[in-house]
Amino acid sequence: MLMFLLRKLGLILLTALALTFVVFWLTNLPPNLEKLAKSEASARMSDAEVDSWLDRNGYGGPLVQRYGEWLGVVPGWTRTDADGTVTGRCIARGADAAEAGRYCGILQGEWGTSTVFKQPVGEIIATRLGATGILMFWVMVVMVPSALLIGVLAGMREGSRTDRSLSVVSIASTATPEYVSGVVLIVIFSSSLVGLKWFNGSAASAMDGITFENFTLPVVTIALYGMGYIARMTRASMAEVMTQQYIRTARLKGASFPRIVIRHALRNALIAPFTVIMLQFPWLLNGVVIVETLFNYKGFGWSLVQAASNNDIELLLGSSVVAVFVVLVTQAISDVGYVLLNPRIRVS
Repeated sequence: MLMFLLRKLGLILLTALALTFVVFWLTNLPPNLEKLAKSEASARMSDAEVDSWLDRNGYGGPLVQRYGEWLGVVPGWTRTDADGTVTGRCIARGADAAEAGRYCGILQGEWGTSTVFKQPVGEIIATRLGATGILMFWVMVVMVPSALLIGVLAGMREGSRTDRSLSVVSIASTATPEYVSGVVLIVIFSSSLVGLKWFNGSAASAMDGITFENFTLPVVTIALYGMGYIARMTRASMAEVMTQQYIRTARLKGASFPRIVIRHALRNALIAPFTVIMLQFPWLLNGVVIVETLFNYKGFGWSLVQAASNNDIELLLGSSVVAVFVVLVTQAISDVGYVLLNPRIRVS
């Protein structure tokens, strides 16, 4: 098991380096850098002035070198002006250059400064990620138990009327995008068109305090979309387990149907859905973009939209690190958990 974990950790690191390099390359394409220069300096800059501004601010070096500086494994760039003032990546404005460190990247906790919010990227991500974490928590609380219950009930008696009815509900929820179900829920439960003003159509006030009225619709919108997929996987796994030989043996020995389901079938049926449930975390982190924008909830997805629409390169890069980390860690947890839950798998 130890060797398995070490190999998994090595694979995670290599994958993280590859993915972050791809994101770094895409965000640092020439059109994006030109737009950054004109937004920070002047929109009427000539091409020569753009190149000069990029060179003065550390964007003119080779891509691999700049990636190493951003990562924190290559010393940050420095420049000495005509008046003798030394500036650089690791030198804060107004600070003494002699006291600055040589390395100032992601590995050192230096995430850069957002050009849109004018705040450190680390602080922005921590605040927005905390808000999204609360949303994800309540989505999982609603989505996972409901999906497992629907899947188990449908798979217990494959082909029955209950199975067909619950399967239709699961397929319909998965086939309906969040932006469709969200708009429908807003129209029904928070607008004057129908008259059921039970909830708020905006979750902006939830940033100051979560209430039942301002947080229910975004939670239900996300939960409905993910619930169907987990329920279908649980249903398929449960239906397969109920046909196994040990289930038939338990029935022949006179065990009651609820006892067979709870004591014998349920644990084995939940092995496959466990992997699917773990994969919901990266989907939730990146999939809340639409819902947070729709309900004006200023979480991680909302800040990602703001960064992308305003060419905020540092915030985009910081968000990519978080997204890559969550995807790879949850995938690793899923693989390790599958090995621990499935007695048929042994790691030598």
